[in-house]
Amino acid sequence: MGSSRFVVLLLLLLLQLLFQTTFQQLLPLPSLARFRAERAALLQLRSSLGLRSKQWPIKSNPCLNWEGILCQNGSVIGINISGFKRTRIGRRNPQFAVDALANLTNLVSFNASRFILPGSIPDGLGLQLQTLQLLDLRFCQISGAIPFTFGNLSNLNELYLSDNSLTGTIPSSLGQLSRLTVLDLSRNSLTGLIPSSFGSLLGLSSLDMSSNYLSGIIPEAFGNLPNLRFLNLSGNSLFSPIPTQLGNITSLLVLDLTSNTFSGPLPSQFAGLRNLQTLLIGNNLLSGNLSGDLFPPTSRLQILAVDRNNLTGNIPDALWSLPNLSFLDASDNSFTGFLPNLSLNAANITPAVFNLSHNMFYGGLTSVLRRLSSVDLSYNYLQGTVPFYARGVASLTRNCLRNSTTQRTVQDCATFYSMRDLPFDNFGFPNGTIPPPKSGHKSNRRVIILAAVLGGVGVIILLAILVILVVVCCRKRGTTTQRGTGVGPAPPTAAAGPPPTGGASLDLSGLGESFTYQQILAATGDFNEANLIKNGHSGDLFRGGIPVVIKRFDVRSGTKDAYMLELDLLSKVSHPRLVPLLGHCLENENGKFLVYKYMPNGDLSSSLYRKLESDDDSLQSLDWITRLKIALGLLKGSLTCIMNVFLPLDVQASSILLDDKYEVRLGSLSDVCSQEGDSHSNRFTRLLRLPQTSEQGASGVATGTCAYDVYCFGKVLLELVTGKMGISASNDPNTKDLLEGMLPYINIYDKELVTNIVDPSLIIDEDLLEEVWAMAVVARSCLNPKPTRRPLMRYILKALENPLKVVREESSSSARLRTPSSRGSWNAALFSSWRNSSTDLAAGAAAAGAGPSSLKQSGTTRSHSQGSGHNGGGDHSSSNRKQSKDVFPEPLDVQDEDRSDDEY
Repeated sequence: MGSSRFVVLLLLLLLQLLFQTTFQQLLPLPSLARFRAERAALLQLRSSLGLRSKQWPIKSNPCLNWEGILCQNGSVIGINISGFKRTRIGRRNPQFAVDALANLTNLVSFNASRFILPGSIPDGLGLQLQTLQLLDLRFCQISGAIPFTFGNLSNLNELYLSDNSLTGTIPSSLGQLSRLTVLDLSRNSLTGLIPSSFGSLLGLSSLDMSSNYLSGIIPEAFGNLPNLRFLNLSGNSLFSPIPTQLGNITSLLVLDLTSNTFSGPLPSQFAGLRNLQTLLIGNNLLSGNLSGDLFPPTSRLQILAVDRNNLTGNIPDALWSLPNLSFLDASDNSFTGFLPNLSLNAANITPAVFNLSHNMFYGGLTSVLRRLSSVDLSYNYLQGTVPFYARGVASLTRNCLRNSTTQRTVQDCATFYSMRDLPFDNFGFPNGTIPPPKSGHKSNRRVIILAAVLGGVGVIILLAILVILVVVCCRKRGTTTQRGTGVGPAPPTAAAGPPPTGGASLDLSGLGESFTYQQILAATGDFNEANLIKNGHSGDLFRGGIPVVIKRFDVRSGTKDAYMLELDLLSKVSHPRLVPLLGHCLENENGKFLVYKYMPNGDLSSSLYRKLESDDDSLQSLDWITRLKIALGLLKGSLTCIMNVFLPLDVQASSILLDDKYEVRLGSLSDVCSQEGDSHSNRFTRLLRLPQTSEQGASGVATGTCAYDVYCFGKVLLELVTGKMGISASNDPNTKDLLEGMLPYINIYDKELVTNIVDPSLIIDEDLLEEVWAMAVVARSCLNPKPTRRPLMRYILKALENPLKVVREESSSSARLRTPSSRGSWNAALFSSWRNSSTDLAAGAAAAGAGPSSLKQSGTTRSHSQGSGHNGGGDHSSSNRKQSKDVFPEPLDVQDEDRSDDEY
């Protein structure tokens, strides 16, 4: 035993001697001493920053085994701790303690982005690192001022200090960094002037100082930067004049001056920016015309935004003719004149997206629209008919166009054209600018009489058909009632079988790209909490480095098969109203990931109100036109999914995602399915007992979820009308009380009542108020306690496409009563669910003595509608007689014999 120990010790001694000899041969004595000094410096840095042994193991060679350490000839030249986590002790008192870097005399690069370094930057950092070429301190929670000593970093090529809380002025010493190519100071709280010394940074190619509080003018010396390709000064308080010298930077590709206070015209010298591809100068105080000389035929301009200014005149023909222009936003100005009538070679023109809304264009639509893939011309004064090439391409609301919905009033259009001494077609009616007469001329009486006769015959035939249909439906409903139909709102359940439990049976070839786990980690910053969007029921959503959203499924939790269910649904569904799936990552054992396209405007719950960039924390609300657009988009997407693919939907504000044009994209496809289990099997059985409707699919399975979807859709409509978010995301008693408090203010006979619950931030005129009123009325019909009496979704769609027809009289004074003669219309079909049978009236009268739960009377005074008359002190006979004729929705708390206790 002793001899064996001696042999082992001898071998170890020989190996140690061999290692020392080899290492000394590789590193001379000065290099070995430097290596030891640098290792000691790294250990000191490891301790001061609280780095974990997982990344920097203390007993190993830093150049070989430490993450983010780059060495050359045995010396440290690069440190990258981006996204590293501190130890538990290090998190208790994190500090910007990097004094040890002074001993790394060959350090070229230091990247600490997304590593928390609270406090100010040490002055010594600019004095000690003379060899540094790259310094990246983005997203580090740094405060205080930029050290003046940074001007001593003479070898610095790239400096990134964005997304912190830096204050004070920008030190002029930065102008001494003659080798600087990239300077990023964006998204801080810097104040004061832009140093004129920046004109000496002749090697600068990218300068970003956006989203600060800089003031003053742009130094004229900027025109001396020959290599500048990217200049972003947006989101400051810079003012005029815009230096004409900027036109000398012929290398410039991107110029962003958005959201400042520049005034006056665009400098004519901008025509010399022959390589410019993006020019953003919206939300300023620019005035004057856009000269055609600014846009020579050789221009490479692709993106131009001059929105929210005071520009006048016409859009020059030269701008329409730019071959590479793909996006133009000239909205919210005072542009006027006719649209050009140009003959463009479509083969040499890039399809473009134009936004010319909220201006004063007039005249007719021209063939120049053929070059556009999308154009917003709303809120102008265009007249005439809508040509075929504009349909589906142009948004034309609030104009003076014929045969198009939601146009301006005759009075508005006539006044506009008469003030400019221009001819007005009066929506196709005679007499020039005179509004169309209420009674026709004698020459038109024969046509009117003939139309009336034919219309009467058609109505009689239609009524005969409807009578037959009503009889058949009543017989079917009677049979169904005997089986039981008292089903309240219940969560939807997938009609298909159980979700797949493995990936073998699912073809992933058509489900986007396959990403690696390392790509997912890089895109999310190792799932940094700063990139977390929200925690969903089935998975967490993270924002990627590129415009994507990554959904993480934890297979160790109860949602093991949720990702397979979501992939299975997406493999069967391809619809433009769903959030596009870009790819997936299924290689990791503990987590599965789906990659979706990023929606710039988030979900409805976060987009209805947005915080303005001002000191008073005020909010900006979505306008009514956008809210109506969202409602229609949601309904079209829901209707198509339910009718065509039997897709269960999570109809609530948080699952209604909005792209850059506020088009609806439905998300959270698996959230509903993941919440459904055996506990809801009894509800699913009850849903299948609903009477068959025309929305039954081809498979023969009753779409029982439709009644619940209509109910949820009604809550979303109320959120759009009232601005009270959270109604659609909850079924708790407080939400029910909130609904019961709102519904009495929705009366089809009293428009003024609805103003008590309308979102106070909405700015609407009389016509728009009628649309808001109509949406509220439709919402109440969707919230009928009896699922069988809620309107079908296709009738809701027609109602929202023609909202004024919901609340205005159709043809005579009796139309408001919705008599049986009008039941053939979609409007009657929508409100047929509100008709009270004699049985319902008897039940309502019996419930009247129950206090607040009784059936509220309709067609009374405002105070009565607000609930003051729910006791038994009224004239019940006259009230019930009126209810038997009037169309008025039942309140949410109506008592019904066949309603079950758990319908909510």
